[in-house]
Amino acid sequence: MASQPTEQATRTDATLHATESIAGHLRTDIARLHVGDTVGQALAGIRADPPSGRIIYLYVTDQAGRLCGVVPTRRLLLSPPDACVSEILIADVIALPQTATLADAFRLFARHHLLALPVVSPDGVLLGVVDVELYTSELGAIEQSRRADDLFQLIGVHLAATERRSAFGAFRSRFPWLLCNVAGGVGAAFLSGLFAPHMERVVALALFIPVVLALSESVGIQSVSISLTLLHGRRPGFPELLSRLRTEVGTGLLLGGATAALVAAVAWFWTGHAGVVVTLAGGIAAGVTCAAAIGLLMPMLLRLLKRDPHVAAGPIALAAADMATLLAYFNIATAAT
Repeated sequence: MASQPTEQATRTDATLHATESIAGHLRTDIARLHVGDTVGQALAGIRADPPSGRIIYLYVTDQAGRLCGVVPTRRLLLSPPDACVSEILIADVIALPQTATLADAFRLFARHHLLALPVVSPDGVLLGVVDVELYTSELGAIEQSRRADDLFQLIGVHLAATERRSAFGAFRSRFPWLLCNVAGGVGAAFLSGLFAPHMERVVALALFIPVVLALSESVGIQSVSISLTLLHGRRPGFPELLSRLRTEVGTGLLLGGATAALVAAVAWFWTGHAGVVVTLAGGIAAGVTCAAAIGLLMPMLLRLLKRDPHVAAGPIALAAADMATLLAYFNIATAAT
């Protein structure tokens, strides 16, 4: 029933199906301790008959093979040799029934950040373990906390994907955030209406609105991607957030200034209208800078609100960037033309 470790190590999430039973993925070459042994006897037993597989956790069983608890390796090594295993075990063990599926295992891995889960029969007998090797073979670096956090986040994403197999499920998770684009579009139309008399007086200002919005949206999406990469598996601290924000705002200013100069030069040769040139230069520079800051901050804010930034950050950031860009553009246009 048990799969060989070398076979498991080559498996990835692409070859696993959430509805598969865990029975075909059990490892039985695990370190077992007897509840009545002392620490010295337990260590001697492991040395005399070492398990062929990796030792992740040490599981404690009774005479009937029923799971009694788990002993962390560090606790076993540092406890006095005459201490009883029953005194150092952790009795509250998260275990899987033998009827569980891989989806059940992934869910517990992601929720509790465990490296292995024991599998028990209906009467509590320890049958084996499943570990995160089911998902990845990169356990050599698992002691690095950031890599571990990345792994557990990826398992959570994998599980979420398997639980949203239907088109309606995907629609339900994504549609509410598209309403942000609808709201942003309506808001943009409302702002355009407020400034319509001014746009009619200087028609060239209306002609350049698409390129102004396109530039801010492009930079906003780039910043969202950068922020999602920073958030991958961890939550940046406040000093790092401020540092990243300063860098992104500076980048936004440079990008905005460069693109504003190009578009303003085109506008000057096309229209010869100084007010249009000033409006474009200021509007693009301000809009791109705002979009960079919004794009960086939005995923982090959604993470703090316990929302999925991968789904929601893009639509919200684009809508907010559009509104900020249009406000800057129209107000500069009012003052300059």
